[in-house]
Amino acid sequence: MSNEIEIGRGKRGRRAFSFDDVAVVPSRRTRDPEEVSTGWQIDAYHFDLPIVAAPMDSVMSPATAVALGRHGGLGVLDLEGLWTRYEDPAPLLAEIAGLDPEGATARMQQLYAEPIIPELITERLHEVRRAGVTVAGALSPQRTQQLWKHVVDAGVDLFVIRGTTVSAEHVSGQAEPLNLKRFIYELDVPVVVGGASTYTAALHLMRTGAAGVLVGFGGGAAHTTRVSLGIHAPMATAVADVAAARRDYLDESGGRYVHVIADGGVGRSGDLVKAVACGADAVMLGAAL
Repeated sequence: MSNEIEIGRGKRGRRAFSFDDVAVVPSRRTRDPEEVSTGWQIDAYHFDLPIVAAPMDSVMSPATAVALGRHGGLGVLDLEGLWTRYEDPAPLLAEIAGLDPEGATARMQQLYAEPIIPELITERLHEVRRAGVTVAGALSPQRTQQLWKHVVDAGVDLFVIRGTTVSAEHVSGQAEPLNLKRFIYELDVPVVVGGASTYTAALHLMRTGAAGVLVGFGGGAAHTTRVSLGIHAPMATAVADVAAARRDYLDESGGRYVHVIADGGVGRSGDLVKAVACGADAVMLGAAL
């Protein structure tokens, strides 16, 4: 049975499924919950919970990254956010929370127009490091070449490159694009990169040496990518496709396992279960936190 469907004359598409479209059905064998582990490990770093907090100012501060780390999850700091632009962003975050929706965008554009201070990148990551939890920070592909050295020198454990959509073969006639394969090869820390939502895109990202792939276009509920650009990937199908790429890359590479992290569409605990059932090792949560 083919998933190919006709959209209109001359255009065909593929049927895909969101987490709401699928369900987990128990089979003939069950297991005592006390004997089940929810832990996972990426490179040398073990986590008791399959939960990664999205690099968003509304979700992660250095303090909340520490708190989540102590509970067994992984908090990822947004190294392009207010915490790396201002010495004390707390009053500004409180202001944003109380902004009228009509004026919120203009005010936030003003706040995020301030330059990123490299010394603050170092200080924020050191704050997490001093607490003894795994240190993770995120940059967009556009900022990675400019700021990566500050991140690595600060002692980050996991480097996250997260964008609305990230490919291994970005084309630009205006600037030299980030060469992921060369960049990852030269780093001494594991790199998690995404988003990607197709088998081919994920396989190419895995071939760059990435330790993990974020599955999803533009994150979840806090993003308007689907409305403004028409770009969206039903997550059950996307995770299953990327997990298939992981399986094939495991054979191709002679045993190198790349972690699959569902980034988007996980608004309820049942969605987390479905993501794992479709092949994810962990999920990245934003709005849910």
